[in-house]
Amino acid sequence: MLSAAVSALRNRDLRRQILFTLGLVGLYRLGAALPSPGVNYQAVRACVDQVSGGENAGIYQLINLFSGGAMLQLAVFAVGIVPYITASIITQLLTVVVPRFEQLRKEGQSGQATLTQYTRYLSIALAVLHATGLVALAARGQLLQCDLDILADTSIFGMIIIVLVMTAGAALVMWFGEQITERGVGNGMSLLIFAGIAARIPGEGKAILDSKGPLVFSLVCVGAFLVIVAVIFVEQGQRRIPVQYAKRVVGRKMYGGSSTYLPLKVNQAGVIPVIFASSLLYLPNLVAQLTQSTNST
Repeated sequence: MLSAAVSALRNRDLRRQILFTLGLVGLYRLGAALPSPGVNYQAVRACVDQVSGGENAGIYQLINLFSGGAMLQLAVFAVGIVPYITASIITQLLTVVVPRFEQLRKEGQSGQATLTQYTRYLSIALAVLHATGLVALAARGQLLQCDLDILADTSIFGMIIIVLVMTAGAALVMWFGEQITERGVGNGMSLLIFAGIAARIPGEGKAILDSKGPLVFSLVCVGAFLVIVAVIFVEQGQRRIPVQYAKRVVGRKMYGGSSTYLPLKVNQAGVIPVIFASSLLYLPNLVAQLTQSTNST
């Protein structure tokens, strides 16, 4: 592994791609830690620390997991990559329902470029809705269920500024992912999701070590390593369908007759099912908590 890393760094083009990717990931993490204008950062931190040990900690941990801690802190990248993922799924589903989208999908590269543009527009619209919902919940004190004033300015103009900043942050995150895919090492959106999750690992590991002890912490590390190995094994697995080309004679020469294979990956869907499954697992808990809060009122 070390020799492969050294060989990659010696290659000029590959080194430039790796450094470009690391630079964009660093900017992404900087925006995830930078609070939006008009947000009381001290109050947000106090509220996050308060709800982390409460009964709704599971839902807040899930929200922090995919946003890298940016959503609950109302950072510039609070909306993050979620609107783009949702827009991509909606666009893929519409290709089966809408004939125009299906025709674009069959047109090849030009049609795919048009679908990508539609996905961008839909991502911006979803980002506006997402940011508006976050700001509205924060203004009413329902985002973190805290008595402190999270927003320093609750006027219409102040909340519009926060919504615009978060929407611009979502568009910038979408651009980061596309640039990593085109000019970096590839899989830009997946890398940004991984960066948000990896940013939470040190804090979660320290919490397990302090609360459960070294033995449980070691078991968790071993289990995480085994899961990573299994995921890589399945991700790299493929079914090779043999293909035999027929022979043909042109003049006195014979062409064809070669054999090859079509590699079909075992996991064609990528990380999208995992994201949806993780979200669906928390739905019963969320419904139960909303029902309890309604009955108590």
